[in-house]
Amino acid sequence: MIALQVLGITFSQVQAGAYALILAEMEGNRRVPVIIGTPEAQSIAIYLEKLNPPRPLTHDLFIAFAQKLHVKLVQINIYKYQEGIFYSEMIFNTGEKTFQMDARTSDAIALAVRNNTPIYIADEIMDEVGVVMDEDDGWDEEHPLPEKKTKISKDALNMEELQKELNEAIASEDFEAASSIHELMKKLK
Repeated sequence: MIALQVLGITFSQVQAGAYALILAEMEGNRRVPVIIGTPEAQSIAIYLEKLNPPRPLTHDLFIAFAQKLHVKLVQINIYKYQEGIFYSEMIFNTGEKTFQMDARTSDAIALAVRNNTPIYIADEIMDEVGVVMDEDDGWDEEHPLPEKKTKISKDALNMEELQKELNEAIASEDFEAASSIHELMKKLK
């Protein structure tokens, strides 16, 4: 198994209305794009951008529930790739026993990022779908990353206005816009 880390999320060029979750090899230069839906992309992006939604999201509730029951998510394994679909399992430990559960890869990773859980992929899957990165750390010409689109108005260029727009985006649960605003705020700082 090969250890992975979450590199980021971008719009999918393959499937309209979907996102590509980019997983990076920890000790190498290969990347694995995983097509995921909007809810999972938002959930992962919210956590990666350190945003605090007004109410807990489903993945937050799952982790809180597991913690209350003293069940620890210890590992995510991407063990199968068939017809464009990744299959994953989550490994849990109660202190007394270890068990596994099948999961959609997007959900497993949304839980993993919240719990700092290691993510692994089978060697043969990485060999099949892994994309080697160029030296400049960008996709090669066949796999360019699209520029992030933002819903921020051009007038909102000061931190106070950006913070106001960020708060409004979070309150209305427009997490895609909130992530873009947060990224812009980081760049302006």
